[in-house]
Amino acid sequence: MSTSVLSPAARLRGLRPDWLSDPKVWRTEVLAGLVVALALIPEAISFSIIAGVDPVIGLFASFTMAVTISIVGGRRAMISAATGAVALVIAPLNREHGFGYLVAAVILAGVFQILLGALGVAKLMRFVPRSVMIGFVNALAILIFMAQVPEMHDVPWPVYPLIIGGLALMVFFPKVTKVIPAPLVSIVILTVITVAAGIAVPTVGDKGDLPSSLPVPGLPDVPFTMDALSTIAPYALAMALVGLMESLMTAKLVDDITDTHSSKTRESIGQGIANIVTGFFGGMGGCAMIGQTMINVRVSGARTRLSTFLAGGFLMVLCIVFGPVVSDIPMAALVAVMVMVSFATFDWHSIAPRTLRRMPAGEITVMVLTVAVVVATHNLAIGVVAGTITAMVIFAKRVAHLANVTASFDPDGDSVVYSVTGELFFASSNDLVGQFNYATDPDKVVIDLTATHIWDASSVAALDAIETKYAQRGKTVEIIGLNKPSAQIHEKLSGELAGSH
Repeated sequence: MSTSVLSPAARLRGLRPDWLSDPKVWRTEVLAGLVVALALIPEAISFSIIAGVDPVIGLFASFTMAVTISIVGGRRAMISAATGAVALVIAPLNREHGFGYLVAAVILAGVFQILLGALGVAKLMRFVPRSVMIGFVNALAILIFMAQVPEMHDVPWPVYPLIIGGLALMVFFPKVTKVIPAPLVSIVILTVITVAAGIAVPTVGDKGDLPSSLPVPGLPDVPFTMDALSTIAPYALAMALVGLMESLMTAKLVDDITDTHSSKTRESIGQGIANIVTGFFGGMGGCAMIGQTMINVRVSGARTRLSTFLAGGFLMVLCIVFGPVVSDIPMAALVAVMVMVSFATFDWHSIAPRTLRRMPAGEITVMVLTVAVVVATHNLAIGVVAGTITAMVIFAKRVAHLANVTASFDPDGDSVVYSVTGELFFASSNDLVGQFNYATDPDKVVIDLTATHIWDASSVAALDAIETKYAQRGKTVEIIGLNKPSAQIHEKLSGELAGSH
């Protein structure tokens, strides 16, 4: 029996990332990073305007977030940068207290995210139902499309054929070759056409000035006092929660698309580190960007950290070195890319008549509610929370009806056995007390809980109330069939709950 031993060189090759050993992967990652960087520029500028800061601040944040998260993040190929959700949260702080407080809030939000990640907040993702996830994805697609509508309103007429042409290129160019990402081809061709023909349409340069140098680190200009901390902390915590929720939902979405697993705990901590770095470089903070992630993963086919790193790197190179060229890119080209992304992101199967006919009404309700709340508030986190709570209420209501009680009398009529089936928790145990015949039952009552499980104090209180009602009539109750966890909670709480007697 022979064993083969790998040489040091072979072992080293095995440890290399795919993009180092496969030229095809390397090309895909580089071109994907370039497309994402181009798409990031107008979005980062727009989010800066929402936050009330100079456009350069949003671009710096996108650069530091992408580069940092590519190293410390838990989900490969996911793009993190300045986002609208974070901008909305911190805009009031900047407006009322100034930019120094905003930067301090970004750093503190990063600290909160590291703490939440270390405490295992990522595990809460298991409680997000599939119907909420589908609603989240569909709402995201709608928001991406809605964000493009202003760019198509009250604009010169050539914008419309340019958008149509860009969409046509992205649909048909992959049939010719997939070596170069179709969005990049679309952006280049539309830019060449508008510049060569001198067509006057809105461009990236119209959104704001691009940075001319790299960001430099520094401390936020705020007083280091408890008063300042109490002002900053609520905004920082809100930013941390919104950023984590969007990032973890996006990571889960990418997991599904790529059929791979990622560390949500590492991603949570990585988001915190990226925000701390961004804050010290004077950026406005951010989180995972779902639109750009879809460009990177679904449209361009990227799968490694290289594309994320290069998206940030190319962003600065494009701004600093090729600023004049980038400024000439027509917004119509980027609008076409984002419209294509929204179309590809939407789960069309979820609204097919055949699917809706088979789907339980409760699941459809949760999906529609999630979409409605997200679109109404423009906040993905609020929609996810509302959808998840609704799903839990519907589930509790459904399970509450599963607790049934059946009575069987002893042939001599001396005793009665009540067999309880189903799960006993706050929603089902409330009805339990009314399912016994206290007045007419014989003196000995046996409650058989073999086919059930006690989940909470409400169930123990209900059993205590049943025993009390029988005791008031001089009758005895024996509870049998408890499994070990149920027996432990019953023994610990029985007789100790206020109002149970």
